[in-house]
Amino acid sequence: MRVFVTGATGFIGSAVVRELLDAGHTVTGLARSDTSAEALTAAGAAVHRGSLDDPDSLRRGAAAADGACHLAFVHDFSELSEFAASCALDLRAIETIGEVFAGTGKPFVVTSGTPGLDRGRVATEEDLAAPESFVSVRQPSEVAAVALAERGVRSSVVRLPRSVHGTGDKGLVPGLIAVARQTGRAAYVGDGTNRWPAVHRLDAARLYRWALESAPAGTRYHAVGDEGLPMRDIAELIATRLGVRAASVTADEAAGTLGFLGRVAALDCPASSTLTQKRTGWQPVEVGLMADLEAGHYFDDAQ
Repeated sequence: MRVFVTGATGFIGSAVVRELLDAGHTVTGLARSDTSAEALTAAGAAVHRGSLDDPDSLRRGAAAADGACHLAFVHDFSELSEFAASCALDLRAIETIGEVFAGTGKPFVVTSGTPGLDRGRVATEEDLAAPESFVSVRQPSEVAAVALAERGVRSSVVRLPRSVHGTGDKGLVPGLIAVARQTGRAAYVGDGTNRWPAVHRLDAARLYRWALESAPAGTRYHAVGDEGLPMRDIAELIATRLGVRAASVTADEAAGTLGFLGRVAALDCPASSTLTQKRTGWQPVEVGLMADLEAGHYFDDAQ
């Protein structure tokens, strides 16, 4: 299958590209820069120049493909308004590619996140984000992707947890580590019993391939390995590795110290992949987040 991949050189997207190539698919990746183009060529993928804010480039990339995986997202979390703008751009990209695929039956795998629910509930594939949660701003993209099934697209959604980990991670956990280095304390909010789900990037990549090849139209899947790790456990491990102290902070203090990350650090958002595993046969087989942290590479300056 000729597969068009957005976000193809990112932390997760590059793993998806490798998974698809190894399975015998032909991959064309969206590249905004020369550096991205060189990385795609080195990986054995073809290059399609363009960007999320260039709808014509998305149309051309999709028109030449038998299917698509959409992983690109503008990771500007400096303000809630910037996050909302990134979500709006994501929605337009999904609508653009979906328009090209309408009536073709081609597979289109879209990326979303596990939903933020009321404290104490474990999110399943059948849940949507609570309207009052700030992460619900991304939900229109997911709804639009699922709705494409009614327009003759074999669309599916892979929901990623708060932490997708592995060597080369530049996401939330490295952010916590960086702040702990700067401040001399590894912070958690309140009593630290709020939970984060997690998955290894290679496990996530395998689920993307399954969805591309086999997912029925209009379906949602959870790429979740660790259902919910207490934030205090993560902070204490970071503290031990850095030789600093783990410390409780209030939600307001977390927002002041960690910025947007402080909002995420305060979430209690466990998520299950039980239904996904039952429906697909996919299972997480790589190390969990705590074991990955114990391995030490997260604390290497080159990480």
